[in-house]
Amino acid sequence: MSSDDPTDVPVPSDRRDAVREKAQQLQAKQSRARLLGRASLIIGVVAVVAVAAVVVSWAFSSASSQPVLQPVSGSGDGFAVTSVAGVTTSVGGGAPAADETPTPTPTPAPAEATAEATPAPTATRGMVDIRVYVDYLSVGSKEFQAANVQQLAKWVGQDAATLTYYPVAMLSAKSNGTKYSLRAASAAACVATHAPDTFFAYNNALLAGQPDVDSDGPTDQDLATLAIASGISSDKAKDVQKCIEDEAYAVWARNATDRALDGLPDTDDISLTGTPTVLVNGTPYVGALDDPKEFAQFVLTIASDSYYSTPTPTPSVSPTATPTPSS
Repeated sequence: MSSDDPTDVPVPSDRRDAVREKAQQLQAKQSRARLLGRASLIIGVVAVVAVAAVVVSWAFSSASSQPVLQPVSGSGDGFAVTSVAGVTTSVGGGAPAADETPTPTPTPAPAEATAEATPAPTATRGMVDIRVYVDYLSVGSKEFQAANVQQLAKWVGQDAATLTYYPVAMLSAKSNGTKYSLRAASAAACVATHAPDTFFAYNNALLAGQPDVDSDGPTDQDLATLAIASGISSDKAKDVQKCIEDEAYAVWARNATDRALDGLPDTDDISLTGTPTVLVNGTPYVGALDDPKEFAQFVLTIASDSYYSTPTPTPSVSPTATPTPSS
């Protein structure tokens, strides 16, 4: 058979079809590879996101399960002054203290009244309750402390008044991001917890050395140094320093501020709107912050009103036994 037989010669159209089919197969293969790669990438991203979500969720749940450290406080979120040692002069050159002591003097009893009918006022009955909500970056808080520190110390020392400070952090955004108000409130709580006898002195020192608004303010190390310089004994200094530098009560201070903004305890629907907020037997003081005589008069008035509003006990009269005549 001749090699020129036309049946052995490929038809051009068949060749084109074969090439086209191979191209389609290659394209399909590449498409499948791209799809697989894209699916693998998506799966990888989803896996990473899922792992990240689990880690974040664990972190939040772990943090929320840990209790917020609570400072030792005998009055809600406040710290009662138990000692006025180390404070002998007013901060910032304040005015001299007023001579008055907030112990009301009762009107002499009528001549016909018996001694039992009008009991003499005791230190407890004449004592007034003074509460001060203080932000350590508040200029007003510094002014009030400077003007009244001497007479506050005197009243506490004479058992004529109880004095409680409530550190809050309303001005944390006013210190270039360092949250000085929050850190100072936490530091005050550290001292009140570990060295309560020096709390009044440290509170006074914080206000005396108050930084400017919109400045960085002292560091945690500076706050710890100031605390130790306020008279903390050597056996407590290490605990106080660590507490302050760890900002151990920062979360508590933030929560305490929120609670005060919601409402002040033992008041007639009074909420914290600014610092200082000073309450005397639950009544807000609205006078001049830098006038110790005006504040002393306010305290005397509240103390007197409180004394005379206390019901006077009615003396009981014992019946006299009638003697029985002897037979």
